[in-house]
Amino acid sequence: MATLRSGPRAFSYSPSGRRAPRLVAVLGPTNTGKTHLAIERMLDHQSGMIGFPLRLLARENYDRVVRLKGARAVALITGEEKILPPNPSYFVCTVESMPLDRPVEFLAVDEIQLCADPERGHVFTARLLHARGLSETMFLGADTIRPLMRRLVPDAEYVTRPRFSTLRHTGHKKVTRLPRRSAVVAFSLADVFSLAELVRRQRGGTAVVMGALSPRARNAQVGMFQAGEVDYLVATDAIGMGLNMDLDHVAFARLAKFDGRGPRLLSAAEIAQIAGRAGRHMADGTFGTTADERPLDPAIVTAVEEHRFEPLARLSWRNTRLRFETIGALLQSLDERPSQPGLVQIRDADDHRALRHLSRNAEVAARTTNPGAVRLLWEVCQIPDFRKVMSDSHARFLAHCFLHLTGPQERLPTAWVGAQMAQLDRLDGDIDTLMARIAHIRTWTYITHRPDWIDNATDWQERARGIEDRLSDALHDRITQRFVDRRAAFLVRHLERDGELFAAVDKGGEVTVEGSYVGRLDGFRFVPDAVGGEAARTLLTAANRVLRGEVAGRARLLAADGDDAFAIDPAGSVLWRGAVVGRLADGESVLAPRVEVRAGDFLDGEVKEHVRQRLFLFVKGEIERRLAPLFAMQQLPLAGAARGLAFQLADALGCLATDDIAILPGSLDRDSRRALARLGVRFGTETIYIEPLLSADSVRFRALLWAVHHGRAVPSLPGARRRGRAVSIDPDVPPSFYPAIGRRVLGGLALRPDGLERLAQAARQRARAGRFAADSELAGLAGVAPDQSRRLLLALGYRAVIEDGAELFVAAKRRQPRVAATRKPREGHPFAKLKEVKFA
Repeated sequence: MATLRSGPRAFSYSPSGRRAPRLVAVLGPTNTGKTHLAIERMLDHQSGMIGFPLRLLARENYDRVVRLKGARAVALITGEEKILPPNPSYFVCTVESMPLDRPVEFLAVDEIQLCADPERGHVFTARLLHARGLSETMFLGADTIRPLMRRLVPDAEYVTRPRFSTLRHTGHKKVTRLPRRSAVVAFSLADVFSLAELVRRQRGGTAVVMGALSPRARNAQVGMFQAGEVDYLVATDAIGMGLNMDLDHVAFARLAKFDGRGPRLLSAAEIAQIAGRAGRHMADGTFGTTADERPLDPAIVTAVEEHRFEPLARLSWRNTRLRFETIGALLQSLDERPSQPGLVQIRDADDHRALRHLSRNAEVAARTTNPGAVRLLWEVCQIPDFRKVMSDSHARFLAHCFLHLTGPQERLPTAWVGAQMAQLDRLDGDIDTLMARIAHIRTWTYITHRPDWIDNATDWQERARGIEDRLSDALHDRITQRFVDRRAAFLVRHLERDGELFAAVDKGGEVTVEGSYVGRLDGFRFVPDAVGGEAARTLLTAANRVLRGEVAGRARLLAADGDDAFAIDPAGSVLWRGAVVGRLADGESVLAPRVEVRAGDFLDGEVKEHVRQRLFLFVKGEIERRLAPLFAMQQLPLAGAARGLAFQLADALGCLATDDIAILPGSLDRDSRRALARLGVRFGTETIYIEPLLSADSVRFRALLWAVHHGRAVPSLPGARRRGRAVSIDPDVPPSFYPAIGRRVLGGLALRPDGLERLAQAARQRARAGRFAADSELAGLAGVAPDQSRRLLLALGYRAVIEDGAELFVAAKRRQPRVAATRKPREGHPFAKLKEVKFA
């Protein structure tokens, strides 16, 4: 004799079945070990069968029994998978697929409270009323079914299983405040996806579990959570049964669901079923609400914590004694009402609706002329639509199947089956597309397990399973790519610990934290390897713990480095060893810009000031080196007028129109003119300019200094092929830009001063001989197009006349020396003192 110990009482049984069969109801909340007990009891018998509500659960427990008894002793039977050794002793099944014509000593049904489910409940109720083991029958489930079970199965004995751990309410929490190992529960696809996106941004990533996932994809997502790759799970009520996970907290983002007819609030028992996933075995769990959901009603909280719920008021029922004489007789038998109180007829089951739909198909009706055809039609109607929409397309699919099965071959055509599956064997598309394909292929998996419907059924089963596996793997990858940032999730876990983080920065500036690449140091600024938002803040937090020392060391190295380690790029950024560490900003003058340090979050205080001073010294030296003639002029021992001219020329970056100076170049003393000439200063009739500063490199640098001084981006410069040629001025660019880069503006054109001087000199020589034409030779001297030379001659004061139909130019009245000071020097400028200078 053996003893079943399931609580305060025990009873004896005889595996031989010589005594009357025992019927036991093991009832209690989640995490009470009911399934474990049932498996142990089944294996104490020589044969047994157990039905689970989910294919996932059936497969999990099949694997468990195989480990204990061996593969030859155990069969797996679900709608989509059958593993049948020659003479199995034990059958692990889904409830719908239990082979009740096979007598076994022990029989069990899990989650028996699903008798009340409006969609599948009639199947569970049929098992409750009619399925029995020869020696022992066991029903497992919630205590809410006890009153109705007492009435419907009066000979049952009851065993109450207390929960191993405590379930405690912790109130409402923001998603960002949820503890690690939490599940967030919603009920629509849109809600699940939006919450998963939020958790990814805030906490690095989440697994996603929905009823629409295939078992393989669901297992992969749960496996990722169990392995600690992510610490959060966003799920529908699919986690309410069949998934044993290391969950500590369940947070309801929604407390209402659509039940096929309309939205309704969850009952306290449904909340408890889902919340009960928190805490496994002896570990306590917590539950609450999150996101926009209101706090739970205190009465519901008390009911869940104390496991006290309203008992079920009715169970779903459907007649199991069906008549197959005609379609009408079958429909009539399905419409029979229950005779026992507490049972309610189910009328909207998918197979029943499919039958009503196909009964109106004339071609189908014409082939149901005998009980065998009616029975076959009913079996076809039970082909599941895993999309759960029972659309017209599924009804048409069922009609095709029936017409093929009642045709001459009485089989589904191989070519048709192959074409249907080939359409589904694709891995492209988004998450929704892949889930739809999986739903379709699961339907075909079900069909291929009917060897009386399809030739070479085993081969088709393998093909369907292969397609489902590939689609499931692709779906898992898509979900993971969308909702998991593995690196951020890894760092979040480590940041929440008290231990030190190990970090490193390589020579290229790449930053790794605990071996995970998190970004790079660009000078002193950390650039996280993320687009932005919460992910960037997460990486910045990780880097903040370890990068201050590295940045301080870099600052000391910068302060000691030579000028050859620095550079100024075309945009005005100051580089150190190729990295941006500062930028130029408007300062006291165009030749004395300020330097702003690009410090980031890790450089401040005295160390930052040392960096700024070193960058300032480099920038000052670089300006003096690249524009050396400007600074050399100011060091010459020049007389008053020449010194004022030198300062004005430096302030203009080396290019002045003669109209804009207050003295005549001829009034300068000989020594001053010679000293300035040795530095490259050229005194033209139209322009005074510094010839060495007309090089392309100097022009680019002068343009940058002008842009910094005016707080603008650097305007476009003439291309390499046009550096010696005139260009049309840009009306959107301030006029001061062109002299700053060594260009004279005349006649709407910006041209090099040396070209302008060549044109002016040639024009003067021609004018002495009389009237002259603006030909290509003159245009070439100035670097302008022939039609542009006319504009320049007019701007230089020549007058156009028409002679014999040709335009010629003559000198106007003798030009007076241009002495007008059109540009008043600012107060304090050395040139302002020229008024006080008397010339000999």
